[in-house]
Amino acid sequence: MSWLLKIVVLCLTLGVFSYSYGADSVNLLVMIEDADKNSIPRGSRINKRVHASISQQLNHIADVYDETSITLDRFKQGRVRRTDAELFDIARSITRPPIDIVVILSTYASVTTSDYAKKARARVAGRLLNAKSGKLLDNFEVQSPRSWAIPYACDKQTCILEEIGDEAKVLGDELGMILAEKLNWLLNPDTANDGSASTLEMFNDYYLEFDGFSAQDMARIEEYLLVFSGYISHRPTQQRHTRTTLLYRSTIGTAKLSRNMVKVLEELNMRATLNFEGNAFNVKRITLRGENTTRDIADGW
Repeated sequence: MSWLLKIVVLCLTLGVFSYSYGADSVNLLVMIEDADKNSIPRGSRINKRVHASISQQLNHIADVYDETSITLDRFKQGRVRRTDAELFDIARSITRPPIDIVVILSTYASVTTSDYAKKARARVAGRLLNAKSGKLLDNFEVQSPRSWAIPYACDKQTCILEEIGDEAKVLGDELGMILAEKLNWLLNPDTANDGSASTLEMFNDYYLEFDGFSAQDMARIEEYLLVFSGYISHRPTQQRHTRTTLLYRSTIGTAKLSRNMVKVLEELNMRATLNFEGNAFNVKRITLRGENTTRDIADGW
């Protein structure tokens, strides 16, 4: 079989018939960012109600995991006033299950007292982030319509928390529905009027590290990377004599990309180990003594 025909066959296998493999499910983690001292602390009953409301809405679109349950053994529990950096590091460090999308929430509330009334205001902001690349996917915030009156005799903290919590839960339901709609659009983009796919489709950034592969080897491999289904773009981030790292952008999940890489190595008759962690694939070449790994130009282009 000629080299060009092999490319065509593999293109059909990896691209056109992509439905033969099950798609990866989307794992989502809802986290509370309360580094701003004006925001409500993570452990407050107000935030717990907001968190529960938003998680319930998003659970219809993705697999929502409880942060405490999946970080219980490896991370310190009960921390408050956590920064974005800490939240993102935790999300990327979780591998069982691997997290695809992080929803970061912040809740704000205030109470003002005059001579004749007490009024409260609340606001909840949320962001959708790609856990692998850190790319901001979307954001939104909802707030109470101006302010609302709470009982003037509501002096105890418990009373105030309940009053604000009731309104915050409503805001959480509203924000959850909006974020769920935005996430559904990213995962299942509508088709434009001309029949082309929407450019808002969610993609993943992968780092493909090839160790022990020559420039000629990489030229052959890249020709196959271009025909993978879901391909968007790629570019080298490091290129040395026998080591190349590519930033590979695609809409396919890790499971299918791993399968595709195995097929390409098999097709090119290249022995290698394939390891994966987070959003990074490491492909290490295995060569045998006396094996000639150079390409014969007679094979054609």
